[in-house]
Amino acid sequence: LRSRSGTSIINGNWAVDRPGKYEGGGTVFTYRRPNEISSTVGESFLAEGPTNEILDVYMIFQQPNPGVHYEYIIPSEKPVPPQHPDHRPEEKAGHDGHEQQENSTSGRHPPRRPDNQVPVVQPPRREREYNWKMTGATECSASCGKGFRYPTFHCVRRLNHIQVSDGLCDSSSRPAQQEEACNLQPCPAFWDIGEWSECSKTCGLGMQHRQVLCRQVYANRTLNVHASRCRHLERPETASTCQLKICSEWQVRSDWTACSAPCGLGQRSREVHCVSNVGDFVLDEECNMNLRPADVENCDMGACAKSWFYTEWANKCSAECGMGVRSRGVLCLNNHISSLPLEGCGSERPADSQVCNSGPCENAIEWFTGPWSQCSAECGPGSQQRSVVCLMKSDEGFTLMPPYECSSLDRPLSQQSCNLKVCGAKWYHTDWSSCSKTCEGGFRVREVRCLSDDTLSSEGCDEQLRPAAREDCSPEPCTPHVDENCRDQYFNCNVVVQARLCVYDYYKTTCCASCSRMAHKQTVRRGRS
Repeated sequence: LRSRSGTSIINGNWAVDRPGKYEGGGTVFTYRRPNEISSTVGESFLAEGPTNEILDVYMIFQQPNPGVHYEYIIPSEKPVPPQHPDHRPEEKAGHDGHEQQENSTSGRHPPRRPDNQVPVVQPPRREREYNWKMTGATECSASCGKGFRYPTFHCVRRLNHIQVSDGLCDSSSRPAQQEEACNLQPCPAFWDIGEWSECSKTCGLGMQHRQVLCRQVYANRTLNVHASRCRHLERPETASTCQLKICSEWQVRSDWTACSAPCGLGQRSREVHCVSNVGDFVLDEECNMNLRPADVENCDMGACAKSWFYTEWANKCSAECGMGVRSRGVLCLNNHISSLPLEGCGSERPADSQVCNSGPCENAIEWFTGPWSQCSAECGPGSQQRSVVCLMKSDEGFTLMPPYECSSLDRPLSQQSCNLKVCGAKWYHTDWSSCSKTCEGGFRVREVRCLSDDTLSSEGCDEQLRPAAREDCSPEPCTPHVDENCRDQYFNCNVVVQARLCVYDYYKTTCCASCSRMAHKQTVRRGRS
């Protein structure tokens, strides 16, 4: 027994309650459960009423349903005074002529019950002329895989069951439409085809994939089943070739610029663009990045003058109080990347340290550390130590203090791990060979070997750290050799040059000097561009 709000009154939550009285729906229900072995009478709910809400009775059975017997009282339009037994006290009348209930025992009489012999006058029953009758059912909502249908009810004449207008029946007593399952057989399996994935290539020939599953509908659910269930159908393709567009290509659109440095090492650049098949500039990602021509390269303009290079002075003094030292870096350089010994610049070396004063010391106590000792291992993991002491610094100097005086300060480490070098193989190489060409780009080589600590050939070196065994050299353009004995034999050789006739051997010999000067100018112009 449960209310429409879901509150259980008797035998709720799959539990069986003991026989007794239970409150619910504005009244008290008497629950009886006779001996299941000896009694042929089933369970019963009995309430005097009236109820103040709709209650639902659910029946769970494990054997064939023997039927349900129920009785109820409809309020009469003309109240019938109850017949009182001789031993009952007289009841008081209310202001409207109806009985006024003093309490649950003196003011109301329950309907006839098996253990209650007090007679109750039943209200006269009025024969209904029309009844609701189930005449069929709706179509099933699914042709397979479990659907639902609902019974249809029409108003009929009670005596001959002839269908009449539904308006002649009491709409409040029309039975509720309870859904029932239908077409429970599983639907035929089918191939469920997913969407194609994106093409694996943004240009050119690529591949795309999609998911193809054998599925079957049953009980309003679509389930994955074995592919053999779909063998009556042709399996759709799961992979296909695709081509979004033709790939673009790299194009060099300018000559190299001048070197960025007037001396030493610098850089020069040129324009490299990714061009589509119709000649438009597109994003670099649309071209093969592995095939991209270099747009920046180093250039060497020769050694620069030797000079002293130095950094700014350090902002922090070496002493937190009193006199200290601050420093800066000083180098002697002859180009942008290589340094010389400090005596290489010759002139007076700038100072790399100077005295600084951080103010008077007021008996400051702090930890002081000595230098680290040598590593205990020549290669691989080792350890090194240093002295750590507690000192009080004042204007007069330093005073050694007990360690507990510095206990409020973080004590520096007195031991640490060290690793001077890896006990393994390293890359070794020879000097560069001479350049294969003296101008217009050549190359030079050197030998590179991987050797262990005992100078034996090894394969334990990191290939990513392998030094280059070949590099380009002599990129400058070649200067043509001009013969000093070369003379013009024709008085108007400037016309030959302007007419670009120097490509012919006759004019190249007749106007030797003019044609040679023209060739030299063109070579220099190409080198500058």
